Amino acid sequence: MKRICSLLVAVGLFASLFGMGGKEAAPVSGKTVSVSTLDGSRVATTIEVPYDPQRIAILDMAALDILDALNLGDRVVGMAGTSLAYLDKYSSNKNLANLGTIKEADLEAVMASEPDIIFIGGRLSGSYDVLSEIAPVVQLAVDRNLGVVESVRQNATTIASIFGKEAEVATLMSDFDQRIAALASFAAGKNAVIGLCTNGGFNILGNDGRCSIIGTEIGFENIGASDVTSTHGNESSFELIVELNPQYLFVMDRDAAIQANGAKLAKEIIENQLVMKTDAYKNGRIVYLENPAVWYTAEGGITALDIMLQDLEGVLLK
Repeated sequence: MKRICSLLVAVGLFASLFGMGGKEAAPVSGKTVSVSTLDGSRVATTIEVPYDPQRIAILDMAALDILDALNLGDRVVGMAGTSLAYLDKYSSNKNLANLGTIKEADLEAVMASEPDIIFIGGRLSGSYDVLSEIAPVVQLAVDRNLGVVESVRQNATTIASIFGKEAEVATLMSDFDQRIAALASFAAGKNAVIGLCTNGGFNILGNDGRCSIIGTEIGFENIGASDVTSTHGNESSFELIVELNPQYLFVMDRDAAIQANGAKLAKEIIENQLVMKTDAYKNGRIVYLENPAVWYTAEGGITALDIMLQDLEGVLLK
């Protein structure tokens, strides 16, 4: 694949030199800025990227979320497909190139969009090197040791620094700490099982992956957590949930998030005769995260964080 992309790069350079490239890209100033990012092995590294780039390729929804919050969405020339309603103005814009998905980039389309910079997420780590042959690649992620809120703050600051908009991040992030504190006050002394529904079953999530904000920053005791959680949680039996007997049960519907055809709704899966024996069910404390696609595909974005907290506040603090 790398060899193919190298050929594409060469073809693109030839076309540019001889006026065959189609739409002419807006010039970049020539100034660069150093940013911290993750490489193809998800190891922290520092790279040089163009300062104030005019043409942005997006293959990560959290990055698009942050760029949108910074009013930089007009720089986007191509993006991966998304079903996130609050980013629909991009996915429905026929002037933007379709660059594939957040899991599989269309390299030819990325090349044709002539980006000055490319943003990707962890699902495309394996394509980092080949995409870097087209343009500098910025890959950001949620650092579970820092927590979701601080990761969003740092990643937003990193992106903002590329465009000279660092001062705007503090305003955009201004109320999150207070909202987390209010939820943490509610969660104090309470336990929960946190998980996701997928393929008709229920997987338990730990504090080291998706939805970790519930058990870490907000502070519910995650009684289902194990030392290591797989990508989509650890497969669980409903008998285990009865044995754990949580006070609260938080459920993300992964199948709804990815719009899986013919999938059962999370409520149909969870509210069975076994789970009905738990305190969480008896006391009406099963919390179905209202915006699963945001939790699943955009965690790490500023607006995404706002929506995620609303999903919790709307149930816990009403």
